[in-house]
Amino acid sequence: MTETPPPLVEVHPDAETLATAVAGELLNRVADAQAAGHVPNVGLTGGTIADAVHREIARLAPASGVDWGAVVLWFGDERFVPADSADRNVNQARAAFLDEVGAHRVHTAPASSEVGSVEESATAYADTFRAQGIGDFDVLMLGVGPDGHVASLFPGHPALETTSAITVGVHDSPKPPPERVSLTFEALNRSQSVWFLASGEAKADAVRRALAEEGSVAETPARGVTGAAETIWFLDRDAAGQL
Repeated sequence: MTETPPPLVEVHPDAETLATAVAGELLNRVADAQAAGHVPNVGLTGGTIADAVHREIARLAPASGVDWGAVVLWFGDERFVPADSADRNVNQARAAFLDEVGAHRVHTAPASSEVGSVEESATAYADTFRAQGIGDFDVLMLGVGPDGHVASLFPGHPALETTSAITVGVHDSPKPPPERVSLTFEALNRSQSVWFLASGEAKADAVRRALAEEGSVAETPARGVTGAAETIWFLDRDAAGQL
């Protein structure tokens, strides 16, 4: 069995520099994949630093040569709220860059105004993965919470234990809103490249725990996701402060 390579850590002076670096690297990766005749599958995340990255993608996109209409986009998790809610990751991404760059192959879990329960939403999202025949994410971007959570997989939460499934319905999330749909560890780990994005001093302890030689996934879920080809931690100086 091939061992996954150790994580790489890339530290930038501040959140703005970090966002520009991540956006530029993603555009390069996607452009190279398309030049090779490959249809890229990219996993997006929500949060403050992701929003900054998305806005930088929109700014840099015109010169990149990327055909965003031919990129397949997914979300690592989604909030189970009405379709027009600003809390929806997909709505934040649409406002920041998806609509501007012409991305239309965008998939996420159905909203609470579209299906009757979080379990129905999770099942529908899993069915979309199966219908699309996705193998691995080419790039999966993940934010990291101050508690070490990734997607909507929170420390000590029952959703961490889900196996043999693509998605899980999350109830009683410690971070509002309480109902969410998340990809499972098994689905998240079907990624060639995993990019963790973290900025700010509040993330420093979670980053330290995630990268420590010892520790548990139950305590720090970010420890449970690695890329088959690479795992990169994109940090600003504050988030890297305890390394």
